[in-house]
Amino acid sequence: MKRRDFINATLAGGATLTLPNAGRAASGADRDVPAIRLSGAATVLEKAALAELARRMRGTLILAAHPEYEQARRVWNPMIDKRPAVIARCANAADVATAITFARERELLLAVRSGGHSFPGLSTCDGGMMIDMSALRDVSIDTGKRTATVAAGAWVSDVDSKMQPHALATTMGQISDTGIAGLTLGGGYGWLSRKHGLACDNLVSVELVTPDGKIRRVSATDNADLFWAIRGGGGNFGVATSFVYRLHEQKPQVYAAYISYPIAQAREVMELYQETTANGRRELSLDLSIEAADDGAPLVAIYACHSGDPADGPALMAPFELIAKPIQSAHGPSTYEQVQHQSDGPHLSKNLHYIKAGLITEFKPALIELLQREFRPSNEIFIYLQNASGAVGDVAPQDTAFWNRKSMANLMILGTWKNPAATEANRAAIRAMWEKIAPFTAGFYTNLSDAELQRDANSTHRNFGDNYARLSQLKRKYDPTNLLRLNSNIAPAA
Repeated sequence: MKRRDFINATLAGGATLTLPNAGRAASGADRDVPAIRLSGAATVLEKAALAELARRMRGTLILAAHPEYEQARRVWNPMIDKRPAVIARCANAADVATAITFARERELLLAVRSGGHSFPGLSTCDGGMMIDMSALRDVSIDTGKRTATVAAGAWVSDVDSKMQPHALATTMGQISDTGIAGLTLGGGYGWLSRKHGLACDNLVSVELVTPDGKIRRVSATDNADLFWAIRGGGGNFGVATSFVYRLHEQKPQVYAAYISYPIAQAREVMELYQETTANGRRELSLDLSIEAADDGAPLVAIYACHSGDPADGPALMAPFELIAKPIQSAHGPSTYEQVQHQSDGPHLSKNLHYIKAGLITEFKPALIELLQREFRPSNEIFIYLQNASGAVGDVAPQDTAFWNRKSMANLMILGTWKNPAATEANRAAIRAMWEKIAPFTAGFYTNLSDAELQRDANSTHRNFGDNYARLSQLKRKYDPTNLLRLNSNIAPAA
């Protein structure tokens, strides 16, 4: 289903999401297991050590012979097809401490999975250990304090569904089966970020297991250096096991809209988008897409969510009805949760996914001309710009690890296709277009970027700006061997 079609449906009705069952089973640790070290060298995990690890865990140790292994190793993007030597499905923070200590002592390649929604598949690995947080889904709300305590394996939908009956919310991502841990540690844009800042800006505290195996409370007053680093520094400094978020009033009823135009009117639409995101009311959040119509014609489209009084929605969106003649206009009252579900697909996608992305601060005329003249969307490749403005920029870049505070949007070329035979050609087309767009970008959003960019040390260094030196020092303090490296990696200072 195309995203615009879902918006039309959600304006009139609800959406449901089926969650997977989490269960515990025996590990079957009855043989030595070949594995891979951080260095890339081969090693062997002795069956006695694995049996002891399984005995010490409350959760489940899953090896290749385990009946749940094939399901447990899968992540959202089927383009990623990796086989960890061992999967530690943790039941609590103590399990995480046990698993991370096991990996550190054996210098094992280590991946951490929350929702498994990483485009480049950084939540899994070949031959190493995957710490799987999927069994940790609890969410509790304190309405008096307006806080939520959320286990690190929870999805965005788990959080929204608990908060909305109390007319509360906090910034979460725009796809409801995204894991909240990676989302938050990498920043966390969403429909409420223009009003309330990033997900990481709404953190009160985090329970974090550092690579030394210690379980730490991290907040403005406890381990404050780590609290600074994990708000945008990603999974470089530890494995988060739970988060406490600050909540805000958010009534269930919102106003949603989808408006599309011929690509010939891209300049007018993009200029209005830029003006509205810079100076418009922060309750109005706008995304922009260059996509294909059903007949293949290129469109420029606006996706909107007004989280304030729905009665104000028509007036706020009126300029977009007047700036150019829409091809399609669907708008009206909806609910916040319906908007949060509008980009959902299966939690384990049947399509192959690829992304190139970067942050832009403005629609320069040359960029508008490039997008209008040269990009031709299809059912498999489109451009999407996620809002990145408003309250995100109220926080000084040096106040958290998240440096890129003055962006207008995160510009993504997104590819999604079913046929593996199309992969080479589609990747080449996306990369070729990206080479032309990249000069207009300034940094990247670590949660929505490709593996090539995240592996580039120079790009990562520039992306954290003046914060990089401090982050590198903290990396040396808390993770001197760079155990946690499958991320937008910060190298330990020399």
